[in-house]
Amino acid sequence: MKRILLLVLTNLAVMAVLLITTRILGVDRFLTANGLDLTALALFSLIIGFGGAFISLLLSKPMAKWTTGLVIINEPRNADEAWIVETVRRFADKAGIGMPEVGIYEGEPNAFATGAFRDHALVAVSTGLLHNMTREEVEAVIGHEVAHIANGDMVTMTLIQGVMNTFVVFLSRVIGYVVDSFLRRGDSEQSGPGIGYLVTSIVMEIVLGFLAAVIVAWFSRQREFRADAGAAALMGRKQPMINALARLGGLEPGALPQGMQALGISGSIGKLFATHPPIEERIAALQAL
Repeated sequence: MKRILLLVLTNLAVMAVLLITTRILGVDRFLTANGLDLTALALFSLIIGFGGAFISLLLSKPMAKWTTGLVIINEPRNADEAWIVETVRRFADKAGIGMPEVGIYEGEPNAFATGAFRDHALVAVSTGLLHNMTREEVEAVIGHEVAHIANGDMVTMTLIQGVMNTFVVFLSRVIGYVVDSFLRRGDSEQSGPGIGYLVTSIVMEIVLGFLAAVIVAWFSRQREFRADAGAAALMGRKQPMINALARLGGLEPGALPQGMQALGISGSIGKLFATHPPIEERIAALQAL
């Protein structure tokens, strides 16, 4: 709940900063004179930016179950399932969080954690992961996912995404209104924003959206390093996590649904939009611990 409160307060702070900045620069007087209500726009941006991210967070668990065909282990049917549940329980106790739901889904090697609350999260592993890794390596991967939960990464990434969404919605419309006002200066029959506003705001929303995605991806990559270190701490040694990453580097990680990608264990290439650092960088960071 503390992180959700932080999510709300941060978005309010973002709006306050935007309004104060436009006032200091005198932009608010120009826009208000041309018919734009900055306070109403700020409130709209807050609702869209924060609301969408928050709803996505709340729906993360049911969406994960639906999109992956996840089977929740309520009662272990065999020794492997019993071992997975017990491993998650042991790590959860050590990390000081509530016991997550545990599930298995059919797919290539991968795993993920999701959920809006640290004490009511979900940890899922794929059949490909179980079939292609040793138990110690699977244990390290599970530790990585439990570390994501303990670190509050689901809420943190929602917070960052919400802030970025708010900036994108607000700035794209302000820029659109400025451009439209410039194009229509001297027009005595203005009846509201014209085509310049529509085109500019759409273009700026796309451009700013790409920039926001780069920022969100960068934060996601930093969270992966922390989760790797968290897995090493939970296991009491780093070699199993190093081995798991090395093995994943030689496998084809399974694709995750879009909402789960930032918290999976995949080994994506270290590009601007990659949510995971390269495997080599993650191993080097662990070795440096």
